[in-house]
Amino acid sequence: MFDPTDRPRVFGVPLGVDFPRALVDGLLARHAGQPPEALARVQVIVNTRRMARRIRALFDQGPALLLPRIELLTNLGEHWDLAHIPDPVPPLRRRLELTQLVSSLLDRQPDIAPRSSLYALADSLASLMDEMHGEGVSPDAIEGLDVTDQSGHWDRITAFLGIVRHYFDVGTEHPDVETRQRLVIEHVIETWQETPPDHPIIIAGSTGSRGATQLLMQAVSKLPQGAVLLPGFDFDMPAHVWGALDDAMLSEDHPQYRFADLMGKLGLSPAEIARWTPGSPACPARNRLLSLALRPAPVTDQWLQDGPGLTDLDRATQDITLLEAPSTRSEALAIAMRLRQAAEDGQTAALITPDRTVTRQVTAALDRWGIIPDDSAGMPLHLSPPGRYLRHVGDLMRDTLTAELLLTLLKHPLTHSGTDRGPHLRLTRELELHLRRNGPPYPDAASLIAWGEAQKDTTAAPWARWISDCFCAKAVNGDLPLSEFVERHIDLANRIAQGPVDGGPHGLWRNDAGQEAWKCVSNLAEHANHGGEITAADYGTLFHAILSGGEVRNPDTPHPQILIWGTLEARVQGADLLILAGLNEGSWPEAPKPDPWLNRALRNQAGLLLPERRIGLSAHDFQQAASAPEVWMTRSIRSDDAETVPSRWLNRIRNLLAGLPDQGGAQALEDMKARGAHWLRLVASLEEPGYVPAEKRPSPCPPLAARPREFSVTEIKRLIRDPYAIYARHVLRVRPLDPLMKVPDALLRGTVLHEVLDRFIKDSQHDAALCTRDHLMAVTESVLAQNVPWAEARAIWRARMDRVADWFIDGEFDRRQIAQPCALEQSGIATLDDLGVTLKAKADRIDIDASGSLHIYDYKTGKPPSAKEQKYFDRQLLLEAAIAEQAGFGQLAPSQVARAQFIGLGSKPETVLAPLDEEPVQKVWIEFEALMRAYLEPDRGYTARRAVFKKADKGDYDQLARFGEWDITDPPDTAELR
Repeated sequence: MFDPTDRPRVFGVPLGVDFPRALVDGLLARHAGQPPEALARVQVIVNTRRMARRIRALFDQGPALLLPRIELLTNLGEHWDLAHIPDPVPPLRRRLELTQLVSSLLDRQPDIAPRSSLYALADSLASLMDEMHGEGVSPDAIEGLDVTDQSGHWDRITAFLGIVRHYFDVGTEHPDVETRQRLVIEHVIETWQETPPDHPIIIAGSTGSRGATQLLMQAVSKLPQGAVLLPGFDFDMPAHVWGALDDAMLSEDHPQYRFADLMGKLGLSPAEIARWTPGSPACPARNRLLSLALRPAPVTDQWLQDGPGLTDLDRATQDITLLEAPSTRSEALAIAMRLRQAAEDGQTAALITPDRTVTRQVTAALDRWGIIPDDSAGMPLHLSPPGRYLRHVGDLMRDTLTAELLLTLLKHPLTHSGTDRGPHLRLTRELELHLRRNGPPYPDAASLIAWGEAQKDTTAAPWARWISDCFCAKAVNGDLPLSEFVERHIDLANRIAQGPVDGGPHGLWRNDAGQEAWKCVSNLAEHANHGGEITAADYGTLFHAILSGGEVRNPDTPHPQILIWGTLEARVQGADLLILAGLNEGSWPEAPKPDPWLNRALRNQAGLLLPERRIGLSAHDFQQAASAPEVWMTRSIRSDDAETVPSRWLNRIRNLLAGLPDQGGAQALEDMKARGAHWLRLVASLEEPGYVPAEKRPSPCPPLAARPREFSVTEIKRLIRDPYAIYARHVLRVRPLDPLMKVPDALLRGTVLHEVLDRFIKDSQHDAALCTRDHLMAVTESVLAQNVPWAEARAIWRARMDRVADWFIDGEFDRRQIAQPCALEQSGIATLDDLGVTLKAKADRIDIDASGSLHIYDYKTGKPPSAKEQKYFDRQLLLEAAIAEQAGFGQLAPSQVARAQFIGLGSKPETVLAPLDEEPVQKVWIEFEALMRAYLEPDRGYTARRAVFKKADKGDYDQLARFGEWDITDPPDTAELR
């Protein structure tokens, strides 16, 4: 197949050429006129399964012939003569073993790192071991590094790296994946040196970025019938630029650095790299532009020398669209619209980006047109329904059960996914309403079972017992073996998915996502005995990290011509349109992950890969994709409310074009931007909601029969300030939904305070000796312990009571000198018989003096209303006084009210009297009757936010009233309702 030569045989495929197709075309051209079996003797070694599938698909297009042997680089170790090399240790097992060792080290030196990073440290340590094996770097090389200029943390790092030595000492007996791969490659090379193969061997598609792979490439290039085929080789780069790529510290982020490194080790010059096929790239002018733009940073001054030699810039950029969107949303919508057009035109279009957030946004945008893209990466397993479900179940073993976690799991589609799910959802709804209204925020078995037995539905009690059995008291305190955690986790997940019927079918492990989750969990269970003992918190972190390593393909049938690829797929696939998205620093290229072990200088000393290696690989992927026939380059100017920085490669292209106005570069750049601006205008049109008239300020007039005729004294203030809230609550019967997790808010604080004072007054009423600060604080402690499960809130509220205790006790002695308590939390009702209106009240406290007159008190946790506020708006105490004189409270007969007073227990305690001298009871009752008559007039509307205290005050029904579309200065729109 190849002519004899004493030089290494290396071929290149130009940028912008479909690499798999070029490989197939070159093989067919070289075997034209030869016997059919000649092609079958060719062995092609590729580095990805996708590449192998694409090559096979191209051969399948015909004509019929015997195919070459297509092998994966990772499958070289499956030959029969490699049985003496042990199978690799599973990666998860190795990481679990390292987790134990790292955990022991953290126990001895807890200041090294938090325990939440336990698995992350073990994973990064395993990755370092893989890299050391792959690059042939021994622990001795690490220990011999020159660290004279390093800080004192090197001793700690050495302690971690000491863990590595053991695995190198037993590396050939229990090898890691990378160790075995290097052993296999070394054995294959040794065999070839002893007995060179007589059939053609081609390594295709590898860049030689890993040490073991490059060793194999060097060996194959020197075989009698061996060849290396490089993808995306820059034939336009001058020799002196290739020569500048000799320092990894300066040039590793260049797209062609790996090829330069391979050529240097083989003793080849760029001129000796032959073209595999005579085919030309899609746009040679663009290849020259990209080659110059992406030259190494230290030599970009050559733009001044070589830039004027660039020609045909208009042709080079005529099929490039540059889209700089104001936000990630606009970027995603523009991409989705272009993909939609491609689908309508029958084009094959691919979105390429390493940013998974962008791909998810584009997928969501395409959904509006019913287009499901073929996403090569799929969905991360931990974000799939089974992944989320398993993580929530795992939280039961780590945290105390909360109402939020309970409802999250009960509503999950995989919970009770067997039979009779309908009743389960109905009971879940009833339980949610109960928990929102009554709590507790931390449900336990007793409260859940009591709720179930109180329901009329006979299925509620067994359902509640199932919940209590599966959800309550599952938190694990202390250490347990990892294997036991996994066993408990799987058992609990199955029981919750089955529902109350033991052994029933369920949907947890079904479909692609369920099967992938089962593989992940089974793999963890198989190797869990190597994980030792851990805490529940460590198990949650470890399980999440393991789960996030899996991916699930979309189970729906995707569109065959709308594709989403990672950067790797761009090397092995071809499309009519490539969209390079997310071209911002930190996204593409991705920022190098921080290395907790070695910095750049030490890595370079040891012979390990530099962080820029990944940037260089991304740069090669970018250069390859940007050379396609039609290209979009997109980025967002802002992301997460912060300015973004353009990708360095995009920045170079823009700067180079802008600096070549004489050759039309500046105009070409403007044309690229104009094409992108056109699509942004289409996005703006798509997002334009149109004109919708703003709602007017509502003031509905319901029929008289529907108007409320029963009020509490606290609602009168709302009727005066915001009548619409009364309409929504009593006429529409709309209630604000209580929060799922009760919080220590002002309402609960008031309830707790009233109970504290109620108990204290009752105790001291029977025993005056208990009217002391100590007893008040003891009652406070008891009530807080019973009603406030939040330790922080208990401490704050206890401190608040402690601050006002002396003030309250002193005031209590004064109050007892005037009158004695006789009724606590007493209800009273008064009516307007001719109107059919009832007014209700519950007095916090009523005292009676020696003359039989009443003294009414109301406790406030905040600032009490002033006398002026009470006179016009907050008429609670005035109306309570009216009820006391009109109808009485409970067993108390109607009596004269001598005084009504607020007792404010806020940050500045104070008492405020009701202005009974200015607003006598008779006047208050007459004004109340007038108010009721006014709202029983047919044309009287319930105006929204009629007289709010502050414009910024928020009401429960502002959203229902569409507040914001109108202002409080707008006239009310009185509308008669029927």
